[in-house]
Amino acid sequence: MALPKHSGWTVERIVPLLGGSVVGTSLLLGRTHSPKWRGLTAFASANLVLYGIVGWCPMSLLLQKAGVPRGASCPVPAARTDADTI
Repeated sequence: MALPKHSGWTVERIVPLLGGSVVGTSLLLGRTHSPKWRGLTAFASANLVLYGIVGWCPMSLLLQKAGVPRGASCPVPAARTDADTI
């Protein structure tokens, strides 16, 4: 079974990518410079939770205004049939 191919850079792919990047960067800065940077981790986490619950966050709104399309970020693989298991 081949892995599904993504359909380009959509809001649904960019938001978690940016959120993860902000979390990783703020944790690194919190460890090397000041623990106060970890507040940025909490902010990014809150935005990702908001995005997961209601389907939007400030970054998703900015991306949409910039013209980034919304869409299915990961196509569903074809359903298996009984013939596939034999």
